[in-house]
Amino acid sequence: MTSTRGENDLITHTLDNGLRVTVRPDRSAPAVALNIWYDVGSRHEDSERTGLAHLFEHLMFQGSANVASGEHFAVLMANGADMNATTWFERTNYFETVPTGALDLALWLEADRMGTLLAGLTQENLDNQRDVVKNERRQNRDNQPYGTVWEHLQLMAFPEASPYRHETIGSMEHLNAATLDECAEFFRRHYRASNAVLTIVGDIEAKQAVTAVERYFSHLPALPPPEQPEPELLGPLSEPVRLELDEDVPTPALFSLSRSARDGTPEADAMELALQVVAGGAASRLAIRLVHREELASSVRSRHTRQARGTSSATLIIQARTGADLVKLEAVLDEELHRFAAEGPTDEELTRALALSERQWLDGTADFGGLADQYSRFACLHGDPRLADGMLSRLREITLAQVRRAATELLPEHAARVAYHADRSTDA
Repeated sequence: MTSTRGENDLITHTLDNGLRVTVRPDRSAPAVALNIWYDVGSRHEDSERTGLAHLFEHLMFQGSANVASGEHFAVLMANGADMNATTWFERTNYFETVPTGALDLALWLEADRMGTLLAGLTQENLDNQRDVVKNERRQNRDNQPYGTVWEHLQLMAFPEASPYRHETIGSMEHLNAATLDECAEFFRRHYRASNAVLTIVGDIEAKQAVTAVERYFSHLPALPPPEQPEPELLGPLSEPVRLELDEDVPTPALFSLSRSARDGTPEADAMELALQVVAGGAASRLAIRLVHREELASSVRSRHTRQARGTSSATLIIQARTGADLVKLEAVLDEELHRFAAEGPTDEELTRALALSERQWLDGTADFGGLADQYSRFACLHGDPRLADGMLSRLREITLAQVRRAATELLPEHAARVAYHADRSTDA
């Protein structure tokens, strides 16, 4: 095993079986956040079994060798825990914040399912959780206004061979086809100590935390980490792609997605700031022009989907006012994007963008759980949890010229767009 001391009492430690551990003591509250990232997400799925990574997240709560189905949640909640799990393109994470005295319980539970999940994997549990995930898809995608937009955009923006072409939720067809043997093989391949990082933040001494992790996880086998295929890095789209939809939506809307630089690069940080300038808050360029001046939109916002291993994406989302002319709205949008790409941001705009990003980062890391999540993110996807502590300083190093270059990727000629019309078939 190896162990090193970092800045601000951040401790990194690696067990003999490959489990990477980060500990950040903080005695400001009598609680501890435990966060585990597995280096597996929807990008690791077979193209004919989309949704398997997310389905397996649900199965991880259905029992293991020493924990009955449903007990993981019940036992921790009975001990005052706040907990959940999420799946994304490049990772699956499991997290809980517990009173300090319940840390050993949380560690034991996480170790038991990491090592013995297959003992609780049954056809009944698979069928039950498959139905849960399918209902989640219906509620959040199929029966939600604009709910399938991300599926459309990813199919339009990424080539067939790209692992970022499909959404994490997966398709109904693939969920229905998933078998017990496929789920078991998915666990064996990806859920191993060498493919995970574990972070502890809160009311505990670093040496005590490392000793506790060793106690519960060191018996797990030392298997080599699975191969991590490197997706092809893609540049901006060579030509625009477009989809027009007539659906029963509250108001017309426009979604514009551009491919962008991978996470962990100055180019990705520049895109973060470019999106703040153009669509971050009431003082952004698009809000001023589309919402306040032209009164064509009710809201503008952006989404920056950072991918550490492959091509990221930057999306502008414009919600039109009821009865607004979507063609005129889009013309104004394109005019603003071309002006931004030609001129770049002003000093004042860059200062405001930095302030917005700094506030969002501080909001997200204000509690033990949020901070633990970022340490796990950088340890899992970038190899060093300390990179989380330098996030804001890296953003401050971004120049006006770098933001201007990022702005060129948002131009309409490089965009995949979905335009929602409020069911024009009912018009007189």
